[in-house]
Amino acid sequence: MGWISMSERDLKRIEVLSQVRAGRRTVIAAAALLAVSERQAYRLLARYESDGGGGLIHKARGRPSNRSKSEGIRKYAVELVKTRYADFGPTLATEVLLEKHELRVGRETLRRWMIAEGLWLSRTQRRTFHQPRLRRESYGELIQIDGSDHRWFEQRGEPCTLLVFIDDATSKLMQLRFVASESTNSYFEALDCYLKKHGCPTAFYSDKHTVFRVNKPDAKGGSGMTQFGRALAELNIEILCANSSQAKGRVERANRTLQDRLVKELRLAGICDMSAGNAFLPEFVERFNEKFALPPAKADNLHRKLNVQASRLADILCHRELRHVSQQLSLAYDRRQIILERSEMADKLAGQYVEVYDFTDRPLEVRWKGHSLPYRVFSKDQRVSHTAIVENKRLGHALAIVKAQQDLSRVTKIMNNSEKTGYKKSPRRIYGPDFEPKSPKVDAVEMTV
Repeated sequence: MGWISMSERDLKRIEVLSQVRAGRRTVIAAAALLAVSERQAYRLLARYESDGGGGLIHKARGRPSNRSKSEGIRKYAVELVKTRYADFGPTLATEVLLEKHELRVGRETLRRWMIAEGLWLSRTQRRTFHQPRLRRESYGELIQIDGSDHRWFEQRGEPCTLLVFIDDATSKLMQLRFVASESTNSYFEALDCYLKKHGCPTAFYSDKHTVFRVNKPDAKGGSGMTQFGRALAELNIEILCANSSQAKGRVERANRTLQDRLVKELRLAGICDMSAGNAFLPEFVERFNEKFALPPAKADNLHRKLNVQASRLADILCHRELRHVSQQLSLAYDRRQIILERSEMADKLAGQYVEVYDFTDRPLEVRWKGHSLPYRVFSKDQRVSHTAIVENKRLGHALAIVKAQQDLSRVTKIMNNSEKTGYKKSPRRIYGPDFEPKSPKVDAVEMTV
């Protein structure tokens, strides 16, 4: 007789029944200990005495289940999935087999068959592993950027987004800024503060948000890069986009740490709005870097000096687009019709392209070859621009603007027919025995001869 595999329950039964045979325990006590009836305990004892320990093994072990599907059904179902539904998951394949082929198979049964045939991978087998990436060697060589939408002021203020700039070589926080939403203009403001304080890094490392990357490379319009990418190209700074959040894990882990430590620091300081929070951030960044920043592998600082005048930097960090001038010296931008004022220069621009500079802190400018052109604006409506909605990673800020505009809009009152014709309901008249009709009052007229 070869080896017999036994479960823990079978081993416990052998131990208890051997005590019963030795006279150290009664059958009634053994039944209570094994959680079986007294008659079942006598049956187990009889099998143990006749067949030994192997007789206690369940008789159905090694035999096919009475509820199992036949081999023909298994082959038919696997063949259907393999030839027609190879990219279907077990749940959807079970529904399709029942609906299209009237073949009822359990979901988990079909899952086991598909795994055995190599048509499906379990969750553990589908798990992917990201190889760790070494830090960059020099300070300022790679700056990871990201936005974290969170209730930074808890219930004391509205939720907002924190823009985080962190150095890859040292884990040093380079720039923090509270903004309403993660948009192009908010990144322009944060980048302006970064460049004036640290200079130009070698490259920025971001996700594939539309602020940094054109997600439709075959788009008919545009220059093939975003406004933020165009600004970095003019400043000679490279922008790299990560394929996954794990690839820029340094800034992601920094966001998780800030959502814990910074929230509590703001609570202790009693700060409840973005302006006060931005004033508090430099002190927090200094203390954070003293505690968590690491020395770089090389002592080189790869930040380049910003050799750009303030006026030129403002022209770079703004929204710029080319617009066609019609024969009537008008152009369309942001749902507005811009009409150029008549001048010797403007009269020659019909049919040509001009550049629109959209600043956040000053009025719009229309330029042609560096010359600013006077204009007047005819606004079609006051709706939120589609560009602002698309570029927002979180729609909360954009929806708040829409809600505010809807609250300010005038509610049109619908008049009924009586209000249109001026009809007024007369009071009810009661005619009785004392009723006297009222004669219309005639004003006295003085007649002179």
